Amino acid sequence: MKIVVLGGGISTERHVSLVTATSVCRALRFLGHQAIFVDMFLGLEDFTGPLEDAFDAPDGFCGQVSIGHEAPDLQAVIASRRDQSASRLGKNVLEVCRLADCVFLGLHGADGEDGKIQAALDLLGVPYTGSGPLGSAMAMDKAVAKKIVSAAGVRTPEWQELSFTEADIPQLKETLPVPCAVKAVGGGSSIGVALPDTREELESALHEVLPYGRRFVVERKIVGRELTVPILDERALSPIEIVPPEGMSFDYVAKYQSGDEGARELCPAPIGEEEKRRVSEAALAAHRALGLSVYSRSDFIMDAEGQMWYLETNTLPGMTPNSLIPKAAAAEGMSYAQLCEKIVLLSLQDRV
Repeated sequence: MKIVVLGGGISTERHVSLVTATSVCRALRFLGHQAIFVDMFLGLEDFTGPLEDAFDAPDGFCGQVSIGHEAPDLQAVIASRRDQSASRLGKNVLEVCRLADCVFLGLHGADGEDGKIQAALDLLGVPYTGSGPLGSAMAMDKAVAKKIVSAAGVRTPEWQELSFTEADIPQLKETLPVPCAVKAVGGGSSIGVALPDTREELESALHEVLPYGRRFVVERKIVGRELTVPILDERALSPIEIVPPEGMSFDYVAKYQSGDEGARELCPAPIGEEEKRRVSEAALAAHRALGLSVYSRSDFIMDAEGQMWYLETNTLPGMTPNSLIPKAAAAEGMSYAQLCEKIVLLSLQDRV
């Protein structure tokens, strides 16, 4: 098949997306597909031949990319593009997608995970991987997702939606509950998230997250073990426990760095069968309540009493070879390349 793997974009998760997309592209090419990587924001700036010939590129346009310690400098990315228009789509992005049998969405965050590109591809009649526009948009908005998932019977921590400015912070410092979690409703990769335990930390947290959005969720902080459950083809894969480095939360560095800086990911999670059943059922309930398809990954905290608390659902979770869904698939004997191809095939079936 001719497959465009869309990645990059202009979200705060750009670096993660670049690694996801190029890794998926190489895996699909290994299986014999004519897969090419296309940066959704930069497009095919350096390709000058007929678009049909792009699928014959010997390297699939896959360069060397990595995830650094810091979130990407998006202003530098914007300044580097030759086309300085306001468009969030680069040169020939939609045109080359129309030539493909399927578009694999290797995007994360804004413009990729929020339903926008899904809607554009739907209007073009181009098949793509994962969930549709509405489910993607609902899951991306943490406040909307919590309302829907809670209504489906999945337990979530007490929370409130909040909009504020710098001028509101002194009052909020005194009135919001602590300890708590403060999250931008559309954030990802733990960017725009803070976990204050004291009122002084809360004040700093509110200043810290403010640049990442206009709407925020403030929820009760649950202390416990961090679990995540991948869903693939309407079935829960093995739950995974995430153990951050001592004294750290599961932040951007802990998620993507190895060694002492990175989190340990235990797959399968060392939990009992009853706990596994309950968290798997909750993840599948969230997936269905949000109207998702093909695959997703939901995050939970298990408290000291064994109660599962839903945090959020990712509709386009990380798909680097070291990401969580590939680890869960590997535990069931599925290679990384097989997983990438299965997502493509399931998505094509879903859109027939």
